[in-house]
Amino acid sequence: RVRGLREALPRAEVVECAPEDVPGELCKAAARARVLGVCGGDGTVNTAAEVALRHGLPLAVLPGGTLNHFALDLGVEDTRSLSRAIRQGEGVRVDIGRFSCGARRGIFLNTCALGVYPELVRERDRWSHRIGGWPAGVLAAARVLRADRHPLEAEVGGRPRPLWLLFAGNGTYHRMGLAPGRRRDLADGLLDVRVVHGGRRPALRLLAAAFAGPLTRSPVHAAVTVGRLRLADVAPGTLLAYDGEVTEVEGDVTLEKEPEALAVYRPTSAH
Repeated sequence: RVRGLREALPRAEVVECAPEDVPGELCKAAARARVLGVCGGDGTVNTAAEVALRHGLPLAVLPGGTLNHFALDLGVEDTRSLSRAIRQGEGVRVDIGRFSCGARRGIFLNTCALGVYPELVRERDRWSHRIGGWPAGVLAAARVLRADRHPLEAEVGGRPRPLWLLFAGNGTYHRMGLAPGRRRDLADGLLDVRVVHGGRRPALRLLAAAFAGPLTRSPVHAAVTVGRLRLADVAPGTLLAYDGEVTEVEGDVTLEKEPEALAVYRPTSAH
C-alpha cells in the first residue's frame, strides 16, 4: 500500500510509523503540508482530523484499519480512488461531532456512545485480532449483555433517566444493528441520537432486536435527531466511546455538532 501511494502520488511525502508515533508524525507533517493524508482505521483518522482542523488543512483518508467507517462513507475504498480525488481536487466539507466533559474534549467523525456500547468496543477489541471483527462483535455482545449490571444513570432533558445505551452518530445513519450502518450525508448538521432505556433486562431484548434488524424495532428504544445534547450528573468512571477509542467521563457531558468544519477529499462518484 505504501508503494502504491508513492507511485500514485509521486509528489507526496509518505511516512510509515508505529501507532504510538502517529500523533507526533502527523503534527510534523502538518507543519509543512498543503494536504494532510492518513492511512489507518477510525481511531487513527480521528487523530489526523484533529491535527488537520488545528492547522486548517484538508484531509485525505485511505482506509487501512480494522474498521474504516469514515473512509467508506466518503466513498474512498482504495489508493486509486483517493489519488484521483486529490489530483482532480474533488473536495467537500463535512461535519464533525464534539464532546466535552470539564476540561476533557474531543471530536468524533463517526459515533460517540455511553453505556453498554463502550464495553462492547473494549470486549470486541480483545478478540478481534484472534477471531476477526464480525465474530468478535457477536462474542462481545453476548459476554457484555449477559452480565449482571446496572444501567447508566444520567439526567437528559432535565429528568434523571436510567439508560442502557446512548448512541450519537455524526450524521444520520440509515441502518442500526450490532454496528452502525452507513451515512448518505456527512454534512446534514444533525446528531443521530439513539437511546435504550433502563429497566428489567432490556439488554436481552436489545440484542434480539439487533439480530433481527434495525434497533428501531426494539420496544425499549427511542431515536431523535438534534444539533446538541447535554447529559448531567453522569456517574464517575462512566465509559464514553468515540470512533473506536474509549475514555472516562463524569458530571456534565455535552455532545454537539460543528457543521462543515472539516475539508476532505472524496471521489466524484461518491457524491
